[in-house]
Parts: sequence; structure tokens; C-alpha cells
Amino acid sequence: MTVQLLMIEDDTRLAQMVGEYLGQSGLQLTHRPDGRSGLARLQGPEAGALPDLVILDLMLPDMDGLEVCRRIRALPGAAAQVPILMLTAKGDPMDRVIGLELGADDYLPKPFEPRELLARIRAILRRHTEGPAAAAPAALRFGSLEIDRDARTVTVAGEAAELTSHQFDLLVVLAERAGRVLTRDQIMEAVRGRELEAFDRSIDVHMGRIRAAIEQDAKNPRRILTVRGVGYVFAKQQD
Repeated sequence: MTVQLLMIEDDTRLAQMVGEYLGQSGLQLTHRPDGRSGLARLQGPEAGALPDLVILDLMLPDMDGLEVCRRIRALPGAAAQVPILMLTAKGDPMDRVIGLELGADDYLPKPFEPRELLARIRAILRRHTEGPAAAAPAALRFGSLEIDRDARTVTVAGEAAELTSHQFDLLVVLAERAGRVLTRDQIMEAVRGRELEAFDRSIDVHMGRIRAAIEQDAKNPRRILTVRGVGYVFAKQQD
């Protein structure tokens, strides 16, 4: 089955070049030049089958990519779970942090190498469709927290916890190694399969989002604990 991508990007020439390059690897790209038309492709009369991934530019003529990302994550049903790869301005880490906080699965600074774009797309799709624990049939339970690796859902006291695909995979990596301290590099390597970039804050941003979803008090977490100067540990003993 051909992978279907949606690129929301106002640079038509760039979108055409990306589409041609990705097409050589069997990926089909649909282009929308602004946020409104991109959102319309995901909902409403124009929406058909959902794309497998959205490539979202930060700078758009009608609304910024951060707002588009927020609106996608607020859509009803499966549309809210479509993976998002955000294109950001090089050298502006704050935009990346905000994008990840709003639910983007990964980011790629402009200008970028097409080969890196393809690699990131494949990595996101692999995480989304398989996940690091796809072969494990049983759910993980820690008190009121339940992580269903088959259904890729998380519930706390029976209530659904909203996480992106990437955040779910991060949580599984920690939960499967409960009681073991993991460095940021080890966590990201387990999920992404690549070395962590220097000064990459994405892991901390995602951990904050996961805590907000599963902890009773995200500022005083009991499940995901920070080990200062090292990384994170998922507590074995919880509520």
C-alpha cells in the first residue's frame, strides 16, 4: 500500500521538489498551500482517506503551523492521531519546543536534506504502525495506570490519557524498564533508533506532556521521576 502524505507548505516549488523526491521511494504527496486548506483535507467535505503523516511548515500565510498543529490535535476521531512532522526555522529551538508541546511527533529545521526528511518520515511511520512493544500482547498495569500496547492506548482510573504516537512509545520504553534509570540518549535511541542531537530538548518536552496526561500532579510526579544529571526512571511502586 502506498504511503500517503499531506504537506502543508506555502512554498509550492519546495513542495513539488519534495513530492518528486519522495515519489521515487514510493511515497505519494498531496500539497496544500495554507493552513485552512490543509485542515480541510483532514475534516469536512474535502476529507477523504486520512494521510499517513502530515508535513507541516511553521510559517504559513493564513495561520502559523503551531495553530494548525493545535487544531489537528483537537479534531475528532482518528484525524487527531495523524503523525505530524513540523518544519521549523533553523536556529529557533523555542518553536520546536512549542511544536512538540502542542503534539508534533518530530521536527526538522529548514533548510533540510531530502534524505533526512525521508529518514524521519520512515522513523515516525515505523513508530506509529509498529511501536517498540508491538510484539508484547499483555497490557502494562501500575495501580490505576494501564498501558495497552496492542491497542496503543493509555488509561488512568479508566479515563483515556491523550498522548501522541511518539509520547506513547516513550512511555512504553520507560514502563517496560520500570525501576531502571535511563539516560535521555538511551530513551531516544530505543524509540528513534538514532543518536540524540546535542542540546536536543525534545525528550524533556515530551516527558512533560506525558506527565500532564498520566500524573495526578505533574509538578510532583510519582510515576515518571527525574534523576538529576542522568535521565528518567519509571517508578515500580505507584498509587
